[in-house]
Amino acid sequence: MTEMRVLVACEFSGIVRRAFAARGHDAWSCDLLPAEDRSNKHIRGDARDLLNDGWDLLIVAHPPCTRLCNSGVRWLSKPPAGRTRAEMWAELDEGAALFSAFWNAPVERVAVENPVMHRHAKERIANYAPPAQSVQPWQYGHGESKRTCLWLKNLPLLRPTDIVAGREARVHRMPPGPDRWRERSRFFPGIAAAMAGQWGEHAMQEAAA
Repeated sequence: MTEMRVLVACEFSGIVRRAFAARGHDAWSCDLLPAEDRSNKHIRGDARDLLNDGWDLLIVAHPPCTRLCNSGVRWLSKPPAGRTRAEMWAELDEGAALFSAFWNAPVERVAVENPVMHRHAKERIANYAPPAQSVQPWQYGHGESKRTCLWLKNLPLLRPTDIVAGREARVHRMPPGPDRWRERSRFFPGIAAAMAGQWGEHAMQEAAA
């Protein structure tokens, strides 16, 4: 195998897609939003509709996780103003179904990125398994702190590539605003480059074995 067909789901920035393309892989991104870089290697729509299209690697770069993550569990019992508990639990079910579809996709290699989950989310995910590892941007050349968990299927743990000083929680300290969600969901290029390099090499070694 000299190249992989890679689907990067839930990505509109193109950061992960471009990292794999730079390594010679046939990489595509998919999101409900259009591609920021206007690439013709971006599919606008629901990535679940593409899971049976013969991909070698599925990367879920930033699935909607508001109701799944520990930081948002309080809203299940005390919803924000203007929302109901029924709506919060319905959104939890929807988020868990999305995660389940990706985690159980008919793709040989799968990587799903998500924050730490609460127990209600874990109970709703088919074939749930704990995350294989958690990574930090400062391990890959970015002087920032933002713990990211990785659920991995048939992929090795990601090795740090460039440990740097600086532990600023820039993403968490962003002021409220209409673009805050967009910046919070943006992938770190250093982590994307490590994925493309290490997982691409792993696939080639498997093919040669």
